[in-house]
Amino acid sequence: MGALLQKVWFYLSHKMFLWILLYVNLLGTVYGYYWYKWQLVRTEPKFWIFVPDSPTASLFFTIAVLGWIIGRNFKLVEALALITLVKYGLWAVVMNLLTLIETGDIGWVGWMLVGSHFAMAVQAVLYSPLYKFGKIHIVIAGIWTLHNDVIDYVFGQMPIYHNLMKYMAQIGYFTFWLSIGCIVLAYVLYKKRIKRSAFA
Repeated sequence: MGALLQKVWFYLSHKMFLWILLYVNLLGTVYGYYWYKWQLVRTEPKFWIFVPDSPTASLFFTIAVLGWIIGRNFKLVEALALITLVKYGLWAVVMNLLTLIETGDIGWVGWMLVGSHFAMAVQAVLYSPLYKFGKIHIVIAGIWTLHNDVIDYVFGQMPIYHNLMKYMAQIGYFTFWLSIGCIVLAYVLYKKRIKRSAFA
């Protein structure tokens, strides 16, 4: 089993595959910003950076992948990518499934969002062996993530799910703890890397 995993990782971390990963995430990022255009039109410019959460998360990951391709680690970007990709990936899956429960149907677009956002979260964890971020990067990324929650649920800039807006208090509470969980995940992965380095 170990040999099989090593072979799979060889292909996943190969530079040619990383280029494919970069282009896929770049295209997804561009489409994601396009997806949010209608909400951005209704948003004050000072909040624009905080509205398109998922595409910004995939943008962080795209930059991180570019760093790996050229032999560099953009450590803060890696921490931001991990925390926000897992957070918004899982968040979108949960929101779409809640919409399915609420309305009985989310259509092919909804299922596309479930699949693509789940893949966002998976890739963030899958490529964790390449991350080199430290504790300070986790702290800064954590502050960014929690600050984004405040902007979303205190200043009302959250992504709009029309059928779920009546549950905003509960969704905000869930989102806060999801953020905490993703920050903890980043710290756990950091500690595992430090432990592996100590025994290398």
